[in-house]
Formats: sequence, C-alpha cells, structure tokens
Amino acid sequence: MKIGNFPDSERRIRLEIEIHCTKCGKQVPGGIQTGEKYAQSAEFQHDLKELKENYLCGICRDKKRVQK
Repeated sequence: MKIGNFPDSERRIRLEIEIHCTKCGKQVPGGIQTGEKYAQSAEFQHDLKELKENYLCGICRDKKRVQK
C-alpha cells in the first residue's frame, strides 16, 4: 500500500507497520511504501494515525459499498 504524496524521483522505502482492518481485524499485506523524506515528517505521522483508525480491508470496503 502506498501512502502520501511524493515525487516519482524521490527514493521509496517500505515500512513494515502493522495496520489492521478496523472491522474484521485482517492485517494489511506487504506493509506500506512511502517516500524517504515524507516518512520523516510530522504529516506522515498524522496520516498514519488516521489510516490506522479508519482502514478497511478490501472485503469490508466492498461490503460497505454494496450496502449503500
């Protein structure tokens, strides 16, 4: 999963952060990819916190979409 806005020329890093679906508890496969400079910013920490609180896996996201 990619997180954040970063230019294509910036070096990407992979972070093994445990993020689980807020509904069923499944873990995000493969970790997170982000830009090297962005990963060290306060904005990244804010976005990561928000993602952990609101993440839905594909199955739960599709169920929610079908219910609407």
